[in-house]
Amino acid sequence: MSVPTPHITAKIGEIAKTVLMPGDPLRSKFIAETFLTEPVLVNNTRGVQGYTGTWKGVPVSVMASGMGIPSIGIYSWELYSEYGVENIIRVGSAGALQENIHVMDIVIGQGACTDSNFAHQFDLFGTFAPIADYALMRTAADLAKGRGANVHIGNILSSDNFYSDGSDSHDRWKKMGVLAVEMEAAGLYMNAARLGKRALAICTISDHIYLPEILSAEERQTSFTQMIELALDTAVAMEG
Repeated sequence: MSVPTPHITAKIGEIAKTVLMPGDPLRSKFIAETFLTEPVLVNNTRGVQGYTGTWKGVPVSVMASGMGIPSIGIYSWELYSEYGVENIIRVGSAGALQENIHVMDIVIGQGACTDSNFAHQFDLFGTFAPIADYALMRTAADLAKGRGANVHIGNILSSDNFYSDGSDSHDRWKKMGVLAVEMEAAGLYMNAARLGKRALAICTISDHIYLPEILSAEERQTSFTQMIELALDTAVAMEG
């Protein structure tokens, strides 16, 4: 593969070593225009917007992943393998599974369970356990503690299915202590492991599977300030 890739039109050097990766292209635009200094649009292929700017003087990029493991699998692989990206921090939304977790809480994915068959491509003789990079996770956890954020750290579920068929699958994951459900982290963690890179998923709870708590689409797009600043500060700390 060469640069530009089939899905990213940026030139070499236009994407920073650390990339924040929301699912929604509009959230990527919001993050860039709201938080980064002098953001420059470096990718808009298929409307998947990617920007590079600085945060506290450190170059940082933000680019959308789209929804689901196949989509983040494409973009993270190309960023890691072709653009020299070292760290990808997913900044997304998740649905809480545990009663002690509420809307606007932050969940850091120490591990990412999944019902996806994404790992099949690696031809492993067993079951791979996708986990976050420890340095990224420890840095984010320490920063979150220092600012008094309401943070939960543990297993999350990366599901291939957004809509349930009425089964009790959520109940089963809940019984195993899984904190929340989203759709991308496991694929990101697997690609990072395969390519010797770093990955972390930081999610804000946007709804609750068992409680009547939910954010609107607009709130999801624009109100995750604490999570975004935590991810940006983690990117800066990794430069030290």
